[in-house]
Amino acid sequence: MAGLDDDKDLDDIRATADDLARTFRELKTLSGGFSSALSSGLKAAVVEGKKLDTVMREVAVAISGKLLDQALKPLTATLATGLASGVAGVLGPGAGKVTPFARGGVVAAPTYFPMGAGGTGLAGEAGAEAILPLARSPDGRLGVRTGAGGGVNVTFNVTTPDVDGFRRSKGQMATMLARAVGRGRRGL
Repeated sequence: MAGLDDDKDLDDIRATADDLARTFRELKTLSGGFSSALSSGLKAAVVEGKKLDTVMREVAVAISGKLLDQALKPLTATLATGLASGVAGVLGPGAGKVTPFARGGVVAAPTYFPMGAGGTGLAGEAGAEAILPLARSPDGRLGVRTGAGGGVNVTFNVTTPDVDGFRRSKGQMATMLARAVGRGRRGL
């Protein structure tokens, strides 16, 4: 496998770093959507009755898992592309020329590809480009599926011997909820 022997490799690494930074900014935006899901979960929790610390732990784990999955997608695609290139270099010319993009990916350098009717397409000529698989929605429309589509269900249980005890603990519950939302927004 070759090392960093020309400016093109360094440009590819910079483009990948820019893609990762953009993805992390998008994740920060997505985390704001968790607060509404958390609110609806807390409303349901009052009715169903689960311990507050258990609920907050489950919320933190769910949010962290979703954010980590989103953050690692571009890195995984980049590592897979680099590994495939390295294997192709070891195996010689003609090996490893096919890179699957069924799950999406990033084209970090100018790349030619065949098109219908014998034409040729060019991707990545002006910098890194994303390959996004298309999917049909339930109504039959074709488009890009987003990873943030589903809501998060949260159960918030409060156990108290009487209504007055519940009223007295509202401040504590609000504080714990605010902390959990803050951790979710920070990606913890």
